[in-house]
Amino acid sequence: MACRTLLLKLEALGYFALPKRQGASPNAYRNRAIQDVFHDTTPIEGSLRELMPLCVEVVKDKGSLSLFSFLLSRYHYLGYRGSVGENMKYLVFDCRGRPLSCVLFGSAAWKVGCRDGYIGWDRAHRPRRLHLVTNNMRFLVLPWVKIPHLASHVLGRVVRRIREDWKKIYGHEVVLLETFVDVSRFRGTCYRAANWHLVGRTKGRSRNDRYNTIRVPQKDVYVYPLRSGFREILVDG
Repeated sequence: MACRTLLLKLEALGYFALPKRQGASPNAYRNRAIQDVFHDTTPIEGSLRELMPLCVEVVKDKGSLSLFSFLLSRYHYLGYRGSVGENMKYLVFDCRGRPLSCVLFGSAAWKVGCRDGYIGWDRAHRPRRLHLVTNNMRFLVLPWVKIPHLASHVLGRVVRRIREDWKKIYGHEVVLLETFVDVSRFRGTCYRAANWHLVGRTKGRSRNDRYNTIRVPQKDVYVYPLRSGFREILVDG
């Protein structure tokens, strides 16, 4: 079970894609097929102002979870098979109630050299403070939504509320956000526009590759501090 959990975490972070399951799993919720959800794919175009006010909703009930899971599994290039550990899911709707975007945060990466150097982490501090960092594992603007500046606006809205949302659900805050942008696919424009900091690039190796033989896409590493003094909190507590 521990190995399976690790594999699911690595897949969620984009290191590889697991093969389709051949049989039923004892974890009925996590592994059952995601059901289709009716949704309108009429193009949404124009200006951001025309969609205001946006509704940024924490996914809690069964209906919103079904929609969130379906949209990510259908339209995100990494897919979606559920979340492991502490996580936060957001659905974003326009003023007419039309879904625009899905945002998922989950467990931070265990070890990333450029991130750890930016924080000032060593092997002693990182395990004790890793739960105060969360990873933006999925960010999707639906493909029929063509609104300039929407992605950076959504990131800004989420950044302003996630500390309180996290504390309300899990009893502790998070003080730093991280994300990994596949440089073979994306330029990270929306993260830069939303004032995330580029701190380095991964080396294109899997975290489980002991002999440096497994190649995975290189990714730019972005972070966003949620409060002043975040380094002191993450290093000294």
